[in-house]
Amino acid sequence: MIALIAALALQAEVASAPLDPIAEMIAAQSPDAAEVAAMPAPMAQAPVQGCAGGFVEGALLICHFGPDSRVTLGDVTADTDASGWAVIGIPRDAPREMRFTVAGAGMAERIDRMQAITQREFAIQRIEGVPQSTVTPDPSTLPRRQREYAEKQAAFASHWDGTGFLGGFTRPAEGITTGVYGSQRIYNGTAGNPHWGLDWANDPGTPVTAPASGRVVLAEPDMYYEGGLVFIDHGHGLISCFLHMSAVHVAVGDMVEQGQLIGEIGSGGRATGPHLDWRVKFQNSFYVDPALLLELDPAAIQTVE
Repeated sequence: MIALIAALALQAEVASAPLDPIAEMIAAQSPDAAEVAAMPAPMAQAPVQGCAGGFVEGALLICHFGPDSRVTLGDVTADTDASGWAVIGIPRDAPREMRFTVAGAGMAERIDRMQAITQREFAIQRIEGVPQSTVTPDPSTLPRRQREYAEKQAAFASHWDGTGFLGGFTRPAEGITTGVYGSQRIYNGTAGNPHWGLDWANDPGTPVTAPASGRVVLAEPDMYYEGGLVFIDHGHGLISCFLHMSAVHVAVGDMVEQGQLIGEIGSGGRATGPHLDWRVKFQNSFYVDPALLLELDPAAIQTVE
């Protein structure tokens, strides 16, 4: 049991329930590439038109409007795939209303309306004790940081044509929740960007698993800001990011299933203690709230008129 110095400067004791050894998990998981490549098929008897999810800041909508349709919410556009599926995100700082339109060959009629967006309040978090080198980096580290930034941008640009998101999302790690999406961060007294992820603190080596199926598009054991880092493309430009890991158990190009081991909790990069930071980016444009993804039921599609 360790004393957790978490992103909220909280101290707590982690539950002492034993965890399965990492080695046993690796041995138990040997996904067959052909089986994984299939991924979740589009759900049967989906409505002709509609979306699952709420019109809330930071939310993700999973929509079915038939093939060759275009869904637009404000400045964000998503085209449906051959089976009629599309995902569309709502940014953290969305306005109170956004124009929502759907048009295409699969539509009986065009949808065009002003859509109310539920507004949220986000906290301010003051974080002390992070390595100062990750707050005000030494200029000598610039080449490394630039190289790693380019790697991340290339991975964010991935657009796997699968639909891993249709299987829903499960929690990728156990632990104490120590950071939430959208909160304004102040590191060692210096204002930073809002926190884009959901954090869980736990012992080093705690298993990290894929919350949904997809394709690994980045897998690095030691990044400057993130430590061990993995990106999984769940389809349609929806990318999960897993930060600060002490070990990485997947490689670029791997197809992973929901619940498959991908790494272990650690404290690399900008971290005050061992924890997992899970972030989800949409179309390499903005992050959506992982907590809302855990509540999202892709089958609960509501008709949009």
